[in-house]
Amino acid sequence: MSAARAGLERAAESLTGHAPATYESHPLHAGSRDYAETNCYTDILIELLHARGLEPLAAFSHLVRMDFEGDQWTFFKPPPEDIERLYGIDIHEMQPYRPIPEQMAEQLARGRTMIVELDSFFMPDTAATSYRSEHVKSSVIADAIDLDAQRLAYFHGRGLHELGGEDYRAIFRIGDENPTHLPPYTELVRFDAGEPLGEEDLRAAALERLRHHLGRRPATNPFERFGAALSRDLPGLLSGGMEDFHAYAFATVRMAGSAFEVAAAHARWLLGEAAREPAAAMDEIVAGCKALSFRLARRREFDPEERIAALADAWTTAIGGLSERAG
Repeated sequence: MSAARAGLERAAESLTGHAPATYESHPLHAGSRDYAETNCYTDILIELLHARGLEPLAAFSHLVRMDFEGDQWTFFKPPPEDIERLYGIDIHEMQPYRPIPEQMAEQLARGRTMIVELDSFFMPDTAATSYRSEHVKSSVIADAIDLDAQRLAYFHGRGLHELGGEDYRAIFRIGDENPTHLPPYTELVRFDAGEPLGEEDLRAAALERLRHHLGRRPATNPFERFGAALSRDLPGLLSGGMEDFHAYAFATVRMAGSAFEVAAAHARWLLGEAAREPAAAMDEIVAGCKALSFRLARRREFDPEERIAALADAWTTAIGGLSERAG
């Protein structure tokens, strides 16, 4: 067997040693949570770390920097420098100058992987949302690829999945050489930037990152600014279509709610009993965001002032409490 063919054989094996049919997701993706999913990029990093036997909860101190950006909340994902510091994993952009399946196979054979933005229209795991119904870009992480059998195992959403056949050919545009199609955004994931930290060192490093990010938290209360924007946007939302509502809700209340649910879990993991008060305040943010989302979905006029005031107070308690306890 040639060295090249041996590499392809290794690429057809799971990088993490898991099978889609038996894979068990991290508790951050438990169905009992208010937001069982966060966003496409953060979800796949959670599961990649979990699949490699690492604790994803250490990676979320940056969520104290969640901010209202004027028309949406921060699209959050763990900073690459945090991932490298905590787990010895280097993530950086790469050039998709060759067919993506070939690049995936080569990197997997080298013990690395790739993050790629693909079309959920061809991902069977999105059957309840966009599969064969809506073209939506979404990030995946390759776990194994078989070029001959045209099969891909990939992390997406809450777990590890597999696609093949027509979906494989369509998602990689095999046979479609249209020069107007731009290549997808791709990142290389290397696991040789250092050894993952042990439990004690991991908590110490996570605490250091929490202090770092707290020093860069929003200068003013983001929920107050969100409330002002919501009052401005509400008439248009109530008179618009359901597509407008879903897009707005995902970028605002859902993004904030899912972020602070993960932030509360991070605080409890890192600080234990000392996190009780700030984590409880973040739980209030989660519940408030979910309630506001339901209220918006009713498509009837209402005054959001009271709900926004409660969210703003909870943010002050949460961030202030974490600042005190993190030293």
